[in-house]
Amino acid sequence: MVESVATPKGPRQRAVCSLGDLGPKPRADWLKLVDRVEEALVGQGDWVEDAKGKADPQVREIVEKVRAARRGKPGRAARSRQRDKAVAEAKAGTAETESDLVAVHTDRVTTEESREAGPVHVGVEFWKRLEMDRILEGAGLDERTRRLTCAMVMNRLISPEAEYAMPDWIRQTALADMLGMDFESLAEDALYRNLDRLYPNREPIERGLAEREQAWFGLDGTVCLYDLTSTYFEGKALANPKAQRGYSRDHRPDCKQVVVGLVLGREGFPLAHEVFAGNTLDHQTVGQMLDVLEKRAGRREGATVVIDRGMADEDSRVEILSRGYHYLEAARQSERDQVLAEFEDDAGFEPVIRTPSPTNPFQKKSRIEVKLRRLENGTQVLCRSEERIEKDRAIRRKHEGRLKADVEKLQKSVAAGRLQKTAKIWERIGRIKQRYPRVARYWEIAYDEAARTVTLTPRADQLAKAEKLDGTYLLKTDRTDLEADPAWRLYMLLTRVEAAFRSMKSPLAERPIFHHVERRVETHIFLCVLAYHILTAIEKTLLDRGIHTSWAIVRKTLKTHQVATVVLPADGGQTLLIRKSGTPDPDVRALYDILQVPHQVIRPRKTWCLGRRQESKTAKT
Repeated sequence: MVESVATPKGPRQRAVCSLGDLGPKPRADWLKLVDRVEEALVGQGDWVEDAKGKADPQVREIVEKVRAARRGKPGRAARSRQRDKAVAEAKAGTAETESDLVAVHTDRVTTEESREAGPVHVGVEFWKRLEMDRILEGAGLDERTRRLTCAMVMNRLISPEAEYAMPDWIRQTALADMLGMDFESLAEDALYRNLDRLYPNREPIERGLAEREQAWFGLDGTVCLYDLTSTYFEGKALANPKAQRGYSRDHRPDCKQVVVGLVLGREGFPLAHEVFAGNTLDHQTVGQMLDVLEKRAGRREGATVVIDRGMADEDSRVEILSRGYHYLEAARQSERDQVLAEFEDDAGFEPVIRTPSPTNPFQKKSRIEVKLRRLENGTQVLCRSEERIEKDRAIRRKHEGRLKADVEKLQKSVAAGRLQKTAKIWERIGRIKQRYPRVARYWEIAYDEAARTVTLTPRADQLAKAEKLDGTYLLKTDRTDLEADPAWRLYMLLTRVEAAFRSMKSPLAERPIFHHVERRVETHIFLCVLAYHILTAIEKTLLDRGIHTSWAIVRKTLKTHQVATVVLPADGGQTLLIRKSGTPDPDVRALYDILQVPHQVIRPRKTWCLGRRQESKTAKT
């Protein structure tokens, strides 16, 4: 029997003792014997029972030999007495476990190598339930790549760091214990190379995840929620042709960006994502996104594609209908203005019944009213929201205040003679109108060349019309089977995409992007999407059990659970090291039970050392 020993030149094998003749046991059963000996050596059980339910004397004898070799071999007579005693106990069926009986100097007991375990434990458990290893293996990725990918996704999920800081974070967690991989020498270059290996395999991975989540949760495939966001760069990103300036949802027009499209199912699980150039217009992405969706989640004949106002144009509708889907969209402002008379007529409006939030039953819900209009080629739903009335009014007044301030500033420049050319003055007026398109149509900006004055006059009819339309919006669909209330609720599911973007940008730290190469930018976003798959699975599991909370709160609660090495100085100058997880706090145990996650992070591992220098590890034969 040999054991692995850590040496300056790496692991080496050292003979512990000779086992002699293994007897008539077939060679095919030797491996089973080895496993039973190892279990007894590390204290995982008694002297493992034989087929008759009694302690196996052969296992007992071998374990005694190994321990004798570690502590200094006894004489032949002592060995004979030990063997006779073991055989007698085995025959009587009363063999007792002596592996846990150790004389310890309690004043020198310490713990070391404490590592945060709770959040990564839950994350890795859900990684396994999503069968991520099988999906990555099916994409052709080797074991090391799979484990590194798991570690990188866990980092996104729990404490997002840049690749250069990620190895230090990984070493501060119990990931090495759980994944069985040594991360001591892990450097950032290995993580960059791992991104490059993931990049060409995004499509099969996302397809495998969609299939697994459908099988696990029984998801509804009749709704596709599609929306866009933008993510900005730090730096010029000259090596990435998709890094362009455009409309920034992050309010960073000074930075280059990319546009991220995301399709979710009704329950909030990602179906597909794509990265577009930063200056791509919303409506230009619909066809490309449907191509991506069909490749990664399959064609969903008859499904309803829900899109927001920015993608609502005739080309998008034709594209959706030509593929056999239905559409539900928020109409543009110009289309809403055409049905002003319908909004002014209170007849036909019905309130939407909204249930209180489970987490806050006293929360006051805003009043929503809907009205149905049937057309030859579809359905329109007129919506009025009390809360949105105040919001629209406040936004308009804020823009009007800025418009007035800019016009006043222009007037001062003209009066002071700093701006004299008429063409330049009209050019400034044009730029002001362009800067505030939301409210410029309600005001008349004029320049009197003789008096050299710039005036701002309200258009009373337009302002009155705007006030009547405050808090209103129009939904359109080609479906004729939808009533007003279900159509409104279906459209409001788009808030799940917005919540997904908020999660990816804040807890998962999708922004800002520091990568410069296009493939690594897209893989960075892909890692955030993978982390969001796990986050959604965790929150869906909690929700199915009546727990309305977020991953951020769960993650904070789990941080107290750790894995550590207990150092027990024993008699004879030896030290017993036990690597194990601590006992979780009551609130952590409660979360584990709800999520159906085992309380024990790893199986305890025992190692004997001479002094404080590790001398032996798991025995092998």
